[in-house]
Amino acid sequence: MKNRKLIMKDAYNLQRFVDAQQPLFQQVLTELGAGQKRSHWMWFVFPQIQGLGRSDTARHYAITDLDEARAYLQHPVLGPRLEQCAAIIAPQVERSARQIFSSPDDMKLHSSMTLFSIAAPERPVFQKVLDTFFGGERDAMTVKLLSR
Repeated sequence: MKNRKLIMKDAYNLQRFVDAQQPLFQQVLTELGAGQKRSHWMWFVFPQIQGLGRSDTARHYAITDLDEARAYLQHPVLGPRLEQCAAIIAPQVERSARQIFSSPDDMKLHSSMTLFSIAAPERPVFQKVLDTFFGGERDAMTVKLLSR
């Protein structure tokens, strides 16, 4: 019974994100605060909907649907971390997403913030990032994949 509870508690294997973030989350915060992403962590800090990324890493960290996105946001570690990261970059109006993240990570940010703004419209920080860097527009491919 205990194992069943553990399986149900993390039905989406969200622990994969916690494990990936743990050794370098402070570095993520430092890079975001400086307005310059320099290392490789985009997939597991700003995850995207399944179907966008082609690499093994992108597929491993893909969010399957809105239910998983909501579970991610409700996770006691992941939800607050995602909001914290979004809140750090949202006011950086003097730089573009491409200047902060480079390509293609600027597009990953767009799709991630689209996913989470749809999953949790009551959390305005994700829409604020879209407003700051993408003219308030959602990523069309993410919207399309969510509507299937």
